[in-house]
Amino acid sequence: MKELQLVLILLILSFMVSAKEYHVSKTGSDKNSGIVDSPFLTIQAAANVAQPGDIITVHEGVYRERIRPVRGGESEAKRIVYRAAEDEIVEIKGSEVIKDWKKFSGTVWKTIVPNSLLEEYNPYKDLIKGDWFNDLGRIHHTGEVYLNGKSFWEMPLLEKVLNPETVKDNWDPEGSTFTWFCESDMKNTYIYANFHDSDPNNELVEINVRRSCFYPEKTGINYITISGFRMSQAATQWAPPTAEQIGLIGTNWSKGWIIEDNIISNSKCSGITLGKHGDEFDNTSENSAEGYVETIKRALAKGWSKENIGSHIIRNNTISDCGQTGICGSMGGVFSTIENNNIYNIWTKRQFTGAEMGGIKIHASIDMLIKNNRLSNCGRGLWLDWMAQGTRVTGNLLYNNTSDDIFVEVNHGPFLIDNNILLSDLAIRDWSEGGAYVHNLIAGNIELRPQSRETPFQLPHSTEVGGLRTTKCGDNRFYNNIFIGGAEEGQMRFSGLKVYNSAELPMFVDGNVYLNGANTFDNEKNSLVINYNPNIKISRYPDEAYISMNFKKDIQKMNNKLITSSILGKAIIPNQAYENVDGLPLKVEYDYFGTKRNTNNPTAGPFENPEEGVILKAWEKISIK
Repeated sequence: MKELQLVLILLILSFMVSAKEYHVSKTGSDKNSGIVDSPFLTIQAAANVAQPGDIITVHEGVYRERIRPVRGGESEAKRIVYRAAEDEIVEIKGSEVIKDWKKFSGTVWKTIVPNSLLEEYNPYKDLIKGDWFNDLGRIHHTGEVYLNGKSFWEMPLLEKVLNPETVKDNWDPEGSTFTWFCESDMKNTYIYANFHDSDPNNELVEINVRRSCFYPEKTGINYITISGFRMSQAATQWAPPTAEQIGLIGTNWSKGWIIEDNIISNSKCSGITLGKHGDEFDNTSENSAEGYVETIKRALAKGWSKENIGSHIIRNNTISDCGQTGICGSMGGVFSTIENNNIYNIWTKRQFTGAEMGGIKIHASIDMLIKNNRLSNCGRGLWLDWMAQGTRVTGNLLYNNTSDDIFVEVNHGPFLIDNNILLSDLAIRDWSEGGAYVHNLIAGNIELRPQSRETPFQLPHSTEVGGLRTTKCGDNRFYNNIFIGGAEEGQMRFSGLKVYNSAELPMFVDGNVYLNGANTFDNEKNSLVINYNPNIKISRYPDEAYISMNFKKDIQKMNNKLITSSILGKAIIPNQAYENVDGLPLKVEYDYFGTKRNTNNPTAGPFENPEEGVILKAWEKISIK
């Protein structure tokens, strides 16, 4: 035993001696050695020499570059770490400053950008396109114009820049009159922008020029950590599930990344991507389920497995002002954790749309943990599309999302959604089966729609396909939730559990509370109906959110069960148990705040034994630094 301990100590000491720390500074030079007294000038210079186990520390300043890591680490213990120096503000931008604006007409200014500046990538020629993208009848470029960090609205005609009108159906009417238009020839790109009362030559005006801020060219660049940066203004392309997904930050078909404590904003399309590899079949699916099934087959041939792909950690980031998604991933996010992120103002301009939008949008969330995130003003909050199996969504706060809070599409289960607060008008859009909804606070309606598409389920805790089935809907478990009526109902969407009274597959329902006229489930024997409005309100701050509600102690008179694997049983289609990712039985034994539940009679809803009139801190940003 002592000999083994000595060997381990020697190995650790050997690793510590061999690992290096490289420094990057705006006062450095790429001809330097990279040590603390001789730093590099660019982050890419450090990326070119860093080896597994090395740390790259970047010092204060604005770095206008795209980092392409040429190698990754070897393991969790021997990764390559990119970090901002402690207590220093480090920005990585996909933009360049433009100063030589000339008056064109009225408050509209014009600048001429030589195409040589955009030689690698010209976002003012590149159109947003791809599978499941809807341009709403006009063109959209991947470029953007920013005034003091705030993005403008692209117009398809110069006339609409000269005479701007408020853009309909967006969340910033005043901002939508700050507009731009572009055109290009063989030598130059011409950008026109309406700055209203501002002189762009006396302000910070930037334009997107890079496809991303941090994204490897090759797949299989594993075990990288990115920590503490501010990253913004990338000219990202549409990220469809059937093509390579390039985000402002992206993992590009790899394993074991940690993306933490960053502030990510102003990606034309997506902020963080955990997506699939690129191949010659990108964007050739004809927007069909059959096309995506073929994409899955190619992914399996490309090494899609727990051994090679996924197992990322995305935590404690602030992600905002992205045109498509805050976080998205098609198959590349399997076995990952997305935790304690603040995601807001996604798809707020609404100038284009498509079937790949949301605060978090994941295809194949196999054995993923999505925990303690705040998702607001995202259009759609969380979208789990295809192959949500072994997924757990717990302790999240979702509100003010105009499409829905949670959309589960053509999944067959088992997946668990527990201890969440869902406050938007449409809380759950259910086009799936095999879900377990436990101890949630659900203030909006539920929509139910069976699907004729044949979609896969996997073998337990695996990417291997076990079969294809259509989605009949039902086979859901609703235990110990609180439902609140009051949102406007419509076809196929109602408050409470009314939509499931006609579900084709069996339902398992017990211990739920129905407030303010929420509709009950016909065959539920143990339920509580109280006709009062709890008057839920959210108080929002950048790093905190509070929820106030009138909670009546009558709710605690119920006789509820602690929810476990044995109660949840097995999802019908895959014939698989609701269990932890390690295959062991699960218990929903802690509440939204991590408080241990009364195992004999747990309180319905996400909060265990709250006071009658209560104000609770529903979300708080946690930094690991």
